[in-house]
Amino acid sequence: MLSFLPSKIILCALSILILGAGGGYLTSPSLKDWFEALEHPPGRPPNWIFGPVWSTLYLMIGSSFALIWHRHPNRIGKNRTTLFFFIQLILNLLWTPLFFGLHQVGTALVVIILMWIFITLTIREFAKLSKFAAYLLIPYLLWVTFATYLNAGYTWLN
Repeated sequence: MLSFLPSKIILCALSILILGAGGGYLTSPSLKDWFEALEHPPGRPPNWIFGPVWSTLYLMIGSSFALIWHRHPNRIGKNRTTLFFFIQLILNLLWTPLFFGLHQVGTALVVIILMWIFITLTIREFAKLSKFAAYLLIPYLLWVTFATYLNAGYTWLN
């Protein structure tokens, strides 16, 4: 049974990484013009940091889901554990096009707050099934907390 875990991790981690990278790739042209023209909140990291951080987080998110899938395959798609996970993932994938593509900074703030809530709910549900899977999502929650601060700053300043 353990032999299938690496393939599940690879499948889940790469799928989520590709989805996340796709949104970033499609909206990256607005970084040079629109985004740089905004007034930035204090503590904003340089643009180059976001790619490596999000790539790492997407790999961790995918690995976390793979662990749940591997240990509890009968739970996938049948309860709120999976529902919460996919809601936060959809919100994550919506945020980038809203913020960078459509320049809907206020709407993106609502989405990222909802994402934060659903990441928290996902961690709580994952912890019931696998502490390690839940722990893998903690850096994601921390980064989204920071991103929420930044999004609120952009909303306030612009």
